[in-house]
Order: sequence, then C-alpha cells, then structure tokens
Amino acid sequence: MSITHPSFGTLDDNRIIIFDTTLRDGEQSPGFSMNLQEKLRMAEALAELGVDVMEAGFPIASPGDFESVQAIAESIGRRDNAPVICGLARTGGRDDIMRAGEATRPARRKRIHSFISTSPLHMRVKLRMAPEAVLEAIVAGNTLARQYTDDVEWSAEDGSRTEPDFLCRSVEAAIKAGATTINIPDTVGYSLPEDMARIFTMLRERVPGAENVIFSAHNHNDLGLAVANTIAAIRAGVRQVECTINGIGERAGNAALEEIVMALRTRHDALGWKSGIETPKILRTSKLLSTITGFDVQPNKAIVGRNAFAHESGIHQDGVLKDAATYEIMTPESVGWSNSSLVMGKHSGRAAFRDKLRALGYGEIGDNQLNDAFRRFKDLADRKKVVYDDDLVALVDDEVMRGNDRIRFLSLDVHTGSKAKPRAELELEIDGVSRSAVATGDGPVDATFNAIRELFAHEAILRLYSVGAVTEGTDAQARVTVRLEENGKMVDGQGADTDTIVASARAYVHALNKLLVKRARTAPQALIA
Repeated sequence: MSITHPSFGTLDDNRIIIFDTTLRDGEQSPGFSMNLQEKLRMAEALAELGVDVMEAGFPIASPGDFESVQAIAESIGRRDNAPVICGLARTGGRDDIMRAGEATRPARRKRIHSFISTSPLHMRVKLRMAPEAVLEAIVAGNTLARQYTDDVEWSAEDGSRTEPDFLCRSVEAAIKAGATTINIPDTVGYSLPEDMARIFTMLRERVPGAENVIFSAHNHNDLGLAVANTIAAIRAGVRQVECTINGIGERAGNAALEEIVMALRTRHDALGWKSGIETPKILRTSKLLSTITGFDVQPNKAIVGRNAFAHESGIHQDGVLKDAATYEIMTPESVGWSNSSLVMGKHSGRAAFRDKLRALGYGEIGDNQLNDAFRRFKDLADRKKVVYDDDLVALVDDEVMRGNDRIRFLSLDVHTGSKAKPRAELELEIDGVSRSAVATGDGPVDATFNAIRELFAHEAILRLYSVGAVTEGTDAQARVTVRLEENGKMVDGQGADTDTIVASARAYVHALNKLLVKRARTAPQALIA
C-alpha cells in the first residue's frame, strides 16, 4: 500500500528512501571531525549523489554544529530537488528541538529528527526516567517539532533491546503526536537479521496508525551485520534506511550506503526495491570523505576498496579476461571506477587544469585556491614522469580542502645523514602570521615534528605514523597519515608530496587543524530527568 508523506508525496511501493547521516552520526566517530567548509563540501557531494534525506548535524551540540546545519540548509536546502535537510534533537530537550527547527528553517524541505531511549537499561541507567515519563517526553517532543515542520522523525534509541509492549506504546504515542517517520535503531549492533524482521513486522501489525507512517532502520555494525540487518528490515516493510558513506559511525560504524544501494541494484531480482542514488558517483564521494576525515577505507572494503575489482588469482584473471561477469557481479564503472591514464603534464595550461578538476568532481574552485593548486601541479609535473588522476586529487585536496585551516604549511628544509643529527627548518602560517623554527630529532621526521611543536605548542600524543604511495613508481607521491590523541580525542591527518618528509609535515599540520575543530565540540549529555 502506498504511503503519503509531507516531503515525498505518494511514495512508490518499490522506492527506498536513503537517509544519509555521514555528517552527523558519521562525524561522531573517534578521530573524525569536519570544519564548516569541509561539511559544506561533503554536503554538496551527498546532494549530487542523490541522497533523499541529509542529516546535517546536531544543532544543540555546539555553535559550530548549529552553524553548519544552518549553512547547509541555506546553501543546498533552498535548491530545486534538494534533499530534505534534517537536524537531530533529543526528544525530551525543548531547547534541542527549537534549535533544530531554527537551524533547518532556511531549507525548502526540512525535518526534525528527535530521539529518546526506550530500553529498560537505558531508561534506568542513562535517562533515570520511568517509562511513563519517557512516554510523556515522546508526546511533548513530537508535538513541539510539528510546530516547526510537517516532516518529523522519531527514534527509539536502543529500540532493538526494548520490550515489545513498551516499544509499541512508544511508537503509538509518537504517531499520535505527529511523527511521520518512525525509526527503530539497533543502537549497539546487537541484533540479527531475524530480530529486525520480527520487530518491524510486529510494529506494523500491532500499532494503530502504522500504515500512515514510514518506518526506518538505523543499524550499527558491531557484529558486522548492519547491512544484512538493513536488508532484513526492508523486507519487513521498512521504506527508509539510515546509512553513511564508507560505513563510518560510532564504534564499528553504521550500515554502509554504498553496500545497501548496490545490493538493491545488483539483486533487484530478489529484492525488487530501488533507490535514487547516482551510483557512478559513489566512488568519488567515498574518496572525498576519506580525504576530509583522513581515514582511508581498507583495501578489501566492498564496492569502494581498491581491491574490490582486483583479481590476482590466475583462475580469476583468466575468467575475467574472457568475460568479466565470471567473477564480477557488477561493473567497476557502475560505482565510479575507471582506469586512470596520463591526462596532464607540465605543458598543460590553467584552463585544462580547471576542466580536469571539474571532471574529477571538484566543481567551482575559487581563484586563489586554483592558483595555489595549479602552482603545486606545475611543481609536481616537473618532478614526476607521469601525473595521474590520483596525483591531482592528492595535491588539490591539500590546497582546496585545507583553505580555511588555522595552521598552514609553507616550507621545509631538512638536513640529514649518517654523520650528523637530523635538522629541520620549518615555516608555518599560524592564524595568518608566518613563523619559522629550527629543531633536531632522532630522524628527519622526528626533527620536523619537533619543529611543528615549537611553532604550535600542544600536548597531543602521536599514536600513528603511516606512509603509503599515491601511485606506482619511485617518483610516486607519498601519502602520509598521522594520528594524534589529546584528552581522549583522536584525529587523523593526511598529506601528500613526492618528498616523504614534506608529506609528513603536511599530514601532522592537517591533524592539528582537525584537533582544533575537535576542541570546539562538546556532545550534549544524556537527558536527565
């Protein structure tokens, strides 16, 4: 039976709404953080990808979160065919809901998504609220949310561990109070697919008014079952799935958008549902997120890992050469993979460079950022025999994605060898002021990092230093990842350069900038009655 929804009208029976929470749940992951410009860039990519609902943040969490949700609502939410822009709020927090309503107000289509725990454990330990008080909060919260928008979603936090009768009562209360989407999260990733099927079947059969709302699933991946649980929920009547790019999220992450979408597309014969995602843009969106967060996906990650369409076994290679369908259930091109070839060189001009960046998904880049990126490209082309798309992505991300950082790398001169103590002469721009320092260390990288600490004092501990190659060959750019930890908060930074020590400095500076963003963020505490 078709459902009429305030944001989507009459929903086709075989249409699945893709609710992306990369910018909210995903950004809460340890080590992940984005500044305003990075969030806007990611939001642009998600809109181009075709997500139906974009959960832009948790407006009450911090002034920065409010600003980013409002900016996304203004810059993207006003457009024709824009996704629904959603702000998160605690159901029992009146200020939360008012703040979410204000932040999302500029969008043409807006949603307030509120949540409160319903499991016995969470109500007793986290909320310290009696069940009846929780029901009262559900009614009050959804009633208030409806004063800001007709599109209201309510979530039963830890819903998969909630007693069935109380879950039904909670959902019924939310529907009567005006919720149009009901989300049952597997908050701790505890459920099996049959659990999710049972829960949603029960709610649809027992709750009055269930036929008039959209049911949603939000599954965490602690047992590696998030996507399987999501597919089971769809089969049980769910028409909205909550997911993230690359599966990022709290602890082991969320259900991965790319895996759900490609499962629906590849096994349409068995599932019969479809999404509105532009699948050839999946890989580009995945890589953008990796660049912004500093976290690469593992090589064997489904759909977007670099080995997802690689074949080393002789038997597999022979089969693929004869017919790709022997070992590939989808084409690499269907999700955005292609074979890169030499496309730019030292004789390429600024116009060709700008066109190439557009083709790589960068859209319009400001003149100052373009000039800086073009200068680095020319320098790279003089040092490398061949320049690949991945080389361009690596260097442009350093310029375009770091344009609003408080700390910027300017120059580095390192003296090292077996007969002298390594010495680094470093120049950084900090809050617009150029500063220099000289430091020594046990090696060139240690000396460089000591110089950074002299210029920008901090107590962060280096937890990870990793070096990889962007492309092949001895002249390949090095991609360095640096992980810093400060007061329990972790961040990853990345940098790329043909000089590994320069790449290391860029990565450390990137991590420091992300740490500054983390310092400004404070998550709201659990609602206490």
